[in-house]
Formats: sequence, structure tokens, C-alpha cells
Amino acid sequence: MYALPMMLWLIFALMTAAAILAVLWPLSRPVRLQGGSGLAVYRDQLDEIERDRAAGLIAEAEAQAARTEVSRRLIAATEQGEARIDSGGALWRRRAAAAAALVIVPLVGLGIYLKHGSPQLPGEPLAQRQRGVQDNAPLTALIAQAEAHLERQPNDGRGWEVLAPVYLRLGRFDDAVKARRNALRLNGETVERQSDLGEALVAAANGIVTADAKQSFERALALDVQDLKSRFYMGLAAEQDGLPRKAGEIWQAMLKEAPADAPWAPSVREALVRLGEKPAEGVRSPTADEVAATGSMTDAERAEMVQGMVARLADRLQQDGSDVEGWLRLVRAYVVLGERDRANAAAADARRALAAEPDKQRRVDELAKGLGLDG
Repeated sequence: MYALPMMLWLIFALMTAAAILAVLWPLSRPVRLQGGSGLAVYRDQLDEIERDRAAGLIAEAEAQAARTEVSRRLIAATEQGEARIDSGGALWRRRAAAAAALVIVPLVGLGIYLKHGSPQLPGEPLAQRQRGVQDNAPLTALIAQAEAHLERQPNDGRGWEVLAPVYLRLGRFDDAVKARRNALRLNGETVERQSDLGEALVAAANGIVTADAKQSFERALALDVQDLKSRFYMGLAAEQDGLPRKAGEIWQAMLKEAPADAPWAPSVREALVRLGEKPAEGVRSPTADEVAATGSMTDAERAEMVQGMVARLADRLQQDGSDVEGWLRLVRAYVVLGERDRANAAAADARRALAAEPDKQRRVDELAKGLGLDG
């Protein structure tokens, strides 16, 4: 049972030893000066100088200078060769280093492997290795896989919903519209799916709120009148239809209701500036730290903070009474505080401020009636 693993260990050990010997064997041999051939070259040069002198090719003075130079080189080469001949001590040290490396390196490597390695661990299956490659595949390959999956299973609503925002980010707007429609059809209608479809339709139309897109936003608002994305695009539709006042009302109302840190607020402010309107500041919602701080407040301190927020809302509405949502919040706030006289007064102020807008007046009347206020 263990014959094959033992044989493999032996083969690996022999291969390691052979590799180390191939590197270290030259260190165990004495360095012999290849001086014979070098000295012969210098002697040949001396003979050649003598032949040139005898043939009259060079003068006696030149021949003498050449012989002197070659002789100097010959002496230097001889001395260097003698200095490079290995002494017995140097040879012994190299052989000891070679022997130590031959024994210690394999032992250290084997010890590390036995401590940290897993010699009995089976090989990783091919399918698992391929799965690891797939995990690092580029985005285009993943999209191609998802598309192939949806070709085989076109009724996978979850797949369409996952793929739609990817298409949108990549600028494949027509594909995003198709994915959004399929997700809506297969997964059912929600506010988010309707507004997401409208957004994809706007992108596919180069920023124009088409009739189909407007229909999706209207449907989303029918499900949730406060849906921010649909409200923004309905404002954009009004602007594109030549109704800047209506667009401004929609966007100003969004800002008035916006929390202080609303991530979408800058886009709405830019849209209002484009219309030439001053963005509303609104009533700032308390921050998370402020809400947490109310836990340590006394009842009187907490009531004072709420009264301050309500007072700021009332002051703003006295300056700009066109904000029906603000009036509704103010009336509700007075009722919650138990100040019904102020609630009645706020409702009356709202009716006067909204006298030219019957639809907004009707909302105030319905709220007052629902809260049991005087007509």
C-alpha cells in the first residue's frame, strides 16, 4: 500500500541530490591555473619579435622595447598563476561547504514540508480548479455567462433583475430596458421596478422622458406618492414639456422634505438652478447624533427641541405658503403637541395661502377633518 509513495519519495530525494551535486561539485575541486597555454602565447610573441627584427621589419630599438613589454607580461602572468593555486586549507573549506549544503538543504526543506505541507492531501478536482478560474473571470465573461443562462431560461426573473443595472452602468441602455421589462413581468410590479424601468427608458432616449417612461413613473407614484426617483423624473418631464413652474414645484417640494444629508439633493438643486430658481432650504431633519442625544434629555428639553423645529417650520411657511406638504406637517405637529388651537390656526393660514390652488386646499381640508379640527 505504501510502496508507491515511498518510491516517489526516493525518486524526489535522488533528483534533489543530483541537482545539488551539479551545482556544488565544482567547489570541491582544486582550481588549476590554465597557465601553460598563457605562457606559450607570450613565448610565441617573443619569437615573432625576433623574426621581425631579423627580417628587418622592425629596428633593433623597437624590438628591444617589444621584448621588454612581453617579458613584463610573462612575469606578471606567472606570479598571478602561482597566487591562484589552491592551498590545502581553501580546498578543505570548499569541500566542507559542499558537503554541508548537500546534507542540510534537503533536511531543512523536508522539515518545513513535513510541518506545513500536506503530503496526504488529494489533488484538487478539475471542476473545482475551473470554478476558481471562473471566479476571477472578467466582467464581460460573467455577463456572457449570464446571458447564456437567460437564453436557456428566459423566465428567470431574478437573473434579469441582476443583469439590468449592469447593462445600465455599461451604457447598454436598450438591453437594460429589455431586462427591466422582463424583471417587472416575471417578478411582479413594485414601486422600484416601475421607476427603474422608467429610468432605463429615459437613458435609452438620451435623457428624454418619453411617454412610456412617464407612464412608468406615474404608475410608481400611484403605488407610492413619495417615490423620489419618479418625482424627480416627473419634474424633468414637466421641464421638457415646457412647464418650468410645475417642474420647480415638484423639485422644491422634494428639497423641503429632504434630510440634511440626502445624497440626491445636489442633483435637485442643480435642476432648480437650471430653471433659474433658488433652491428651498427646507426644514432640516435631526441627525443620527441628535436623535441619540435625545435619549439623555429631560422631558422638558426634548419638548423644547421639538417646539423649536415646529417654530422654524411655521416661520418658513409664513414666508413661502405654497408648500402644501409643509402645511400638512405643521398641522399634524401641532396636534401631536396637543396644541389644537394652533393646529386650527395653521389650517386656516394654509387655506388662505393656497386659495389659488383648490387641489392643495382640498388636501388641507381632508387632513383637518381627519384630525377632528374645526372647519
